[in-house]
Amino acid sequence: MRGSIFVKIFLGFWLVSVAILSSWLLTSRYVDSLPPGERHRLPYGPPERYVLKLIYDLQNTPREQLPLVIDEAHQEHNVRVWLLDRQGSDLAGAEVPPQVSSLARELRGRKRRAFTRSLDGPMVAHRVFLEETGLTRMVILFPEPRHRVLSAIIANHWLRLLIAVLVSGLICYALSRLLTNRLRDLRMASRQLAEGELQTRIQVRERGGDETDELARDFNTMAEELQRRMQEQQRLLSDVSHELRSPLARMRVALALAEDAPDKRQDYLDRMEQETLRLEELVNQLLATEDDALKLDKHIDLAALLLQLCNDASFEGEIAGKSVSFSTQLDAALIATSGDLLHKSFENIIRNALHHTAEGSTVRVILETRDGSYRVSVEDEGPGVNEDALGRIFDEFYRVDSARSRKDGGFGLGLAIARRAIRRHGGDVHAENSGHGLIVRARLPVNQPQG
Repeated sequence: MRGSIFVKIFLGFWLVSVAILSSWLLTSRYVDSLPPGERHRLPYGPPERYVLKLIYDLQNTPREQLPLVIDEAHQEHNVRVWLLDRQGSDLAGAEVPPQVSSLARELRGRKRRAFTRSLDGPMVAHRVFLEETGLTRMVILFPEPRHRVLSAIIANHWLRLLIAVLVSGLICYALSRLLTNRLRDLRMASRQLAEGELQTRIQVRERGGDETDELARDFNTMAEELQRRMQEQQRLLSDVSHELRSPLARMRVALALAEDAPDKRQDYLDRMEQETLRLEELVNQLLATEDDALKLDKHIDLAALLLQLCNDASFEGEIAGKSVSFSTQLDAALIATSGDLLHKSFENIIRNALHHTAEGSTVRVILETRDGSYRVSVEDEGPGVNEDALGRIFDEFYRVDSARSRKDGGFGLGLAIARRAIRRHGGDVHAENSGHGLIVRARLPVNQPQG
């Protein structure tokens, strides 16, 4: 019942149908085993099943065992039975009341049944044929009904049908409510999410359950991802606003100073040009992180590209005693790309490692192939990154050292550009601490889809 909503619906309706049929059959069998109701004790119409069964039992019971059958009827249903021979004596030896004898005498000619009402209850007389005694008159005294509601249910088939319909309706309602509770929660949560309540979640078990539980877990995953993306967009907007505010403020100051000091106007114009270039670079990098259009229309040798980038980085790091080494056992590593996208990506990764590695140390770059992919690892000998920040260093504008100047630290977009570019090539990138520095590992598939 917990594995599939289809199984729940199937078994639910099946069990309801079985319950209705079983209850109807059992109730009918129980009702038929009871003495007949008031409506059926009239002298016309066929005898009730209870009376027929009693007659059958009496006809197929030896005379010496007749008292047992009569006593059983009295004990179970409080029904009194007399079997009168032609002389009016009871075959079981019981005393025959005058009203019983009077009712039995009415069975004359072709009359096979008689009915009357006594102070103790209604009485019915029948003609029966016993094998040992021949034609016998049977008189049955039924007790007065104790429960009128039960008597009405027993006597009225339509009332029994109505009760069965009501009971089955309640069962089906409970079953339907059980099956749709999760959908109701999902509908309400969807409305809350549409109204901007991004923290909306549905209470659901972590695993297992039926399709509605899986749907609820998928909704929670979607809501978490939507909330994360909205928070990232808000943070990105805040960071972009902050990054744009500083150069614009410096340009405004330079413009004011140029108006107040005409003799230094050229210096302030140069400063404004510098800030303009900085803004242009920031905008270009932002566009590089958001552009989704990519067509793999050229092939490059990844080994040659990494060797060139390592040589250029070593040249830049000579003044601080830093170097970058490159090692691979591949003669060539052809890979499809678009423009200089991979060049920018690995340049950002290597220059980031060069910036953080200690003076006099070496950044190690290794290229290898494994499991149908090119694996590039860039390891520095810097301070590393806190474990909780490893996944964030690839976010836009994220800086491990927030106190360093933007002049030395850039905009915090280099690793974000690298991750986005590598993912567009069908690969991935992640970072981990090596114990004596940081390792950035990138994976690119050897056979990439074109376009």
